[in-house]
Amino acid sequence: MAQELEFQNAYKYRINVCCSSGCVPFGALKVLKAFEDAVKEFGVEKECKVARTGCIGTCSVGPAVLVEPGDYLYQSVTPERVREIVRDHIVLGLPVKDMLYERNAYFKKQHRLVLRNAGKIDPSRIQDYINMGGYGGLLKCLTDTPQAVINELIASGLRGRGGAGFPTGQKWSLVARAQNSPKYIVANLDEGDPGVFANRTLAEADPHAIIEGMLIAAYAIGAEKGYIYIRSEYPLAIQTLQKAIAQAKAMTLLGESILETPFKFDLELRFGAGAFVAGEETAILASVEGKRAMPRPRPPYPANSGLWQKPTLIQNVETLANIPLIIQNGGAWFAKTGTPKCTGTKCFSLTGKVNNPGLIEVPMGITLREVVFDVGGGVPDGKKFKAVLVGGPSGGCLPDTLLDIPIDYDSLVKVGAIMGSGGIVVLDEDSCMVDTARFFTEFCVDESCGKCTPCRAGLARLKDVFGKITNGAGEMSDITTLEKSSSFIRDGSLCGLGQTAPNPVITTLRYFKDEYIQHIVEKRCDAGKCFKSRGEEEIE
Repeated sequence: MAQELEFQNAYKYRINVCCSSGCVPFGALKVLKAFEDAVKEFGVEKECKVARTGCIGTCSVGPAVLVEPGDYLYQSVTPERVREIVRDHIVLGLPVKDMLYERNAYFKKQHRLVLRNAGKIDPSRIQDYINMGGYGGLLKCLTDTPQAVINELIASGLRGRGGAGFPTGQKWSLVARAQNSPKYIVANLDEGDPGVFANRTLAEADPHAIIEGMLIAAYAIGAEKGYIYIRSEYPLAIQTLQKAIAQAKAMTLLGESILETPFKFDLELRFGAGAFVAGEETAILASVEGKRAMPRPRPPYPANSGLWQKPTLIQNVETLANIPLIIQNGGAWFAKTGTPKCTGTKCFSLTGKVNNPGLIEVPMGITLREVVFDVGGGVPDGKKFKAVLVGGPSGGCLPDTLLDIPIDYDSLVKVGAIMGSGGIVVLDEDSCMVDTARFFTEFCVDESCGKCTPCRAGLARLKDVFGKITNGAGEMSDITTLEKSSSFIRDGSLCGLGQTAPNPVITTLRYFKDEYIQHIVEKRCDAGKCFKSRGEEEIE
């Protein structure tokens, strides 16, 4: 394996050009070609490596280019200015200051574990991943017992990053103890929340971190087959993962006799059709089996009866990307980051009315205020902050009075939000909270599988009531209807989609009830979002 390596220190400089699905539409491939031509033109191709990488997280200023050493990040790079960067920075050693990304606060409070390689390695080259310590965790675990690996996970305190926050070590223990065989692993890369892109970015930027995490999990629980469940709308992520799997197989990191040991594990992709409900773990299982992605009642739980009624471990890909670091450095090392009950970091897609939108990774326990105003740079155009939606369409809308709560699973649930798949949307004074709740309710109506009555009929009822209120026909009794119907949906639905779908309604009623009363009594929407035809909305 060592013979395959091409060490980065063979070059004096490395130019990392983001070619993610966020940068390619803005001309990243032309920028990459311009850098390749420029280093040849200036005769520095032997000391300057030009690499194609994934996204570093600064989604609003692409194409982004990271020059090492020194981590000089250039923003909104065009082919016309590439020669200038190569001439001044590479040849003369003078960074082009007017193009540098200088929002230092964006990275200052981040703690990049899952995104450790994002924007710094070529995801199409397994050698780049190995050079950064990749597959070191697998090598270490193969010299230990499966139970010792699970013990490290338990010591780390890692909780699942897919939304529910179930302790990872405990889940692995359940599958490991299951007597039936064969056992399977499913990596969840469905990511159906609108405006959420953390998992897609991880797959595009560092696919081998996911694969290595699955390998370690397979060794620990005794699985010999795994599936990465990914939505078909992610073509670049699919292409990147397919190449990574092929490279891993070529280096005996997948398949039979992995690294000349008795351990064997095979891996393939399964494509989803893009349904939001397919992110629910039992719906994923149905889809992988070739059936319609619909949830089923539990128990039995997947740990005992999952794929084809066999023990199955289901983990979000962000969870899996943490595993190699935990095994390499130890569970106690990982537990030092975050809080005692919520260790490590969390990736968030930070969007909405914020100056620095993008993909971030912050330690658990950081406050919403720090994320919005320090990392995110606050609200643009001098507008006033109004609310932050945490947890996507199943999350909660929280007011400024709750900005100082820590971001962890338990604290968010107490105020009506959830961690979800990592969506944070900032809303300013121009947002209408009634309209916001209506939007996410309509999304959940469209995405409900319709299997259970509380979700199917209850959400449709909420949608009808919002239609009345936002079109000027609302009555005060509608507030009671919204509250009772939300409780009915939350308590009676079969799966997580229905159980959390009313969260935007419940939290806006709790923290912004005055806006509902204003819409109903005064027939007024200060944000100007309601009391108009859909045709007028589309034109605006």
